Amino acid sequence: MPGHPRAEAFKAEGNKYFKGGDYKSAIAKYKEATAVDPNVPAYWSNMAACYEKISEYDEMEEAARSCIKADKNFVKGYFRLATALKAKDDLDGCIKALESGLAVDSANPDLKRMKKDLTELQRGETVAKYISKCEEQMQSGDIGGAYKTLELASRLDAGNPDIERMMGRVKPKYEKMEAQRRANLSPDEVHKERGDDAFKKAQFEVAITHYTKCLEGLQKGGKSQSDLAMKAHANRAACYKQISNYDGVIEDCTAVLEVDPENVKALVRRAQAFEGVERYRFALQDVKTVLAMPYAQVGKSNVELCNMMQHRLHRTVQQLKAGN
Repeated sequence: MPGHPRAEAFKAEGNKYFKGGDYKSAIAKYKEATAVDPNVPAYWSNMAACYEKISEYDEMEEAARSCIKADKNFVKGYFRLATALKAKDDLDGCIKALESGLAVDSANPDLKRMKKDLTELQRGETVAKYISKCEEQMQSGDIGGAYKTLELASRLDAGNPDIERMMGRVKPKYEKMEAQRRANLSPDEVHKERGDDAFKKAQFEVAITHYTKCLEGLQKGGKSQSDLAMKAHANRAACYKQISNYDGVIEDCTAVLEVDPENVKALVRRAQAFEGVERYRFALQDVKTVLAMPYAQVGKSNVELCNMMQHRLHRTVQQLKAGN
């Protein structure tokens, strides 16, 4: 919508200066327009476009934010802001600006194209960092670390020739090292690793069989509370959760918690399992235990999860009390 007549006159003068390439004079006129009526987003948007032409990106960002403040539904404001932030190498902020704009107009081609290009740019930069890190790990003799770094890079950009070339150097050395390491494993350790391999392939029943054999062997050897046993219990609990065997989850998590009472993962997993078998008070107790622990120990995602569970479980327990 057009603004005040005087503001529109300043805008028209600014547009003439813009077309003539006199961007500083155009900025001055757009500023005069905003002084008369700051609620017309086009004035701020045009000003931001001028700042882009003379590579003054801090000022462009400020004008773009004022544009959005004037009208949150003016999509071009988000594009201007994203452009400024990209030029300032604030890629995270740029992505947020684009997502905010797409929330207003999900089909906007400029925003969609810029977000796609930026995502590709970020992915390329991340892959390049992984490859550089892999080179450093190879030079320091960290073959296992180099292989894991390349696996992360491959998930981002499968088929990348630089990754494949590095993998050709790293993988043979890693496989040789792994073969030597596995040759020295105990039978119980072998079962644990076979369980891990099966879990990664989503073969949960097979994984459970191997974890169970690992635990049986450790129990016979008097090592039922060893670190290896705790890992096997924890991993088997994860398998049981995948197949909705909540009693199995509870049993394995309890075994872990008897040795390590503040194991956050076991507490959260057991709480979820208790809820699954409708033992809501027990679930609530585990959740409260987690939330009473230091934030740094629990972690943001677990705190958020447990807060949601606590509200849901508390409501359920109250409803059950009322029903009785």
